[in-house]
Amino acid sequence: MRLLDQLVEERAELSETVDGILTRAADEARDLSEAEDKNLADLKARADALDVRIADLRDVQVKALEAAKIRAEVAATDEPEARAAAGVVQVNSEPVTYHERGDHSFFADLVASQSRNDIAARQRLERHMQEVEVENRDGTTAGVSGLVPPAYLIDAAVAKAQAGRPTANAVRNLPLTESGMTVNLSRVTTSSSAAIQQENGAVSETTVDDTLMTADVVTIAGMQDFSAQALARGIGVDQLLIEDLTMSYATALDSNIINGDGTGGASTGILNAAGTGSVTYTDASPSGAETWQQVVKAISTVQSSKFLSPDVVVMHPRRAAFIAGSLDSSNRPLMQPVVATASNVLGTGELSYGAPTMSIAGLPVVTDSNIPTNLGTGTDEDAIIVMRSDDVILWEENGGSPLVVQYDSVGSGTLTVRIVAYGYSAFLVRDPNSVAVITGTGLNATL
Repeated sequence: MRLLDQLVEERAELSETVDGILTRAADEARDLSEAEDKNLADLKARADALDVRIADLRDVQVKALEAAKIRAEVAATDEPEARAAAGVVQVNSEPVTYHERGDHSFFADLVASQSRNDIAARQRLERHMQEVEVENRDGTTAGVSGLVPPAYLIDAAVAKAQAGRPTANAVRNLPLTESGMTVNLSRVTTSSSAAIQQENGAVSETTVDDTLMTADVVTIAGMQDFSAQALARGIGVDQLLIEDLTMSYATALDSNIINGDGTGGASTGILNAAGTGSVTYTDASPSGAETWQQVVKAISTVQSSKFLSPDVVVMHPRRAAFIAGSLDSSNRPLMQPVVATASNVLGTGELSYGAPTMSIAGLPVVTDSNIPTNLGTGTDEDAIIVMRSDDVILWEENGGSPLVVQYDSVGSGTLTVRIVAYGYSAFLVRDPNSVAVITGTGLNATL
C-alpha cells in the first residue's frame, strides 16, 4: 500500500474513533470525561497533521498524473510537425494507443515486438502500459511480468463474462498486495468481557485473544495457441481471444471461491469453509414456500451467531427459477416481478442471471451456475449460500483483469504463437459466522 493510501486509511480510522467516543457519550446521556477530552484533543491534533500531509501528497500525485498524461499524449502523436507551431510545443487530446477504431492491434504488436523485434510495435506496447499505470492509480500493474490488455477489449469481454463470476462480484473485493504468496488477517476469537461491578469490587477482565488467518495466493491461468498469421493479419482476433480467455478466467476464479477445497493450489471456498452455519432442508417433495422458510432460517442462523444481518443470497439459476415459478393453492405466483401487493408474496423481482434483480425475504438474490448441482447422496442437489459479504473477501490483482504473455518458442517450427492469460488472487471467509449454507434433499433436481 502506498504512503498516501496508508495516511488516508489512518485518517478514516481517526474519524471513526472520534465518532465512537461521541456516540458512546450521547448514548449514555453524559458529558465527556476528562480522559475522553484528552483523547479527542490528541486525535484532533493527529487528524490536523494528517490533513496537511495528505493534501501535500495529493497535490504531488495530481501533478505527477497530469505530467504522465501529457507525456503519453505527446508520445501518441505520430506527426512531429503537428506538435510544433512557431517553435511552441502544442499538446492535443489524443486517443489511447489501442482503441476500438485504432490502426494497431494489441496482439499483432505483441507478436511483432518479440518475433520480429519491431521497435515501433515495442514502443506502442510500452506507451500502452504507461497509459495503464496512469489509469490504474493503485499501482498494482507496476513491475508485472505480463501486459494488461487494452481497456476496450476487457470491457467488451467482461460484459459477456460477468456470468462467469457473479459470486466473485458479490463478495468484498480488495486489491491484492504487490508481493508475497499469502495474505494474513487477524481475527479476534476471545473478546473483552464486561459485567456489573459492585462498589469497590473487581472489574471484569478477559484478555483479548486472536488467531492468524492466512489466505494463499492462487494462480489461475489459461492459454490459446494461434497462428502468427492470424494474430498479425486477422480481423477481430483481439476481441475473440480476450473474450474467450477472460470468460474462462472469470469462471475458474468464481468456481474457486465457491467450490475450492484448499488442495492442489486452490483456495478454501465458501462451501468448504470450516465453521459456517448449516441449514439442512430435507424433503422429497419440496416447494417454493418451504424453500423460502429455509432461507429465513439461514438468515436467522447468521444473525444469531454474527449479531449482524446477511446482505446477499447466492443460488443456482435452477433454484431461483423453481422459487419464481412456485404457486400457492390457488395457483397464484409466490413471486411477483414488481413491488409486492398481495399477502401471499414471499419475494419480488425477475429472473436475471448474475445480477441481483430478484429478492427473497428482503435480501438480493445472485444466481450463479458455479453453484454445484451434484451434491448429496443422490448427486442431484444444489446449495444456497446466505452471507454477509463484508466478511467474505476476494483479493485480486489489476482489478480482476488477467495479464497476457506471449511465447514463440513453443510452436516456432510451425509459426504457432501461445498466448497465456493469468492472474493472481486470494480468497478467505474471514468470519464463518457470517455465512450459512442450505443443503439437503429439498434442493434436488426439481426442474
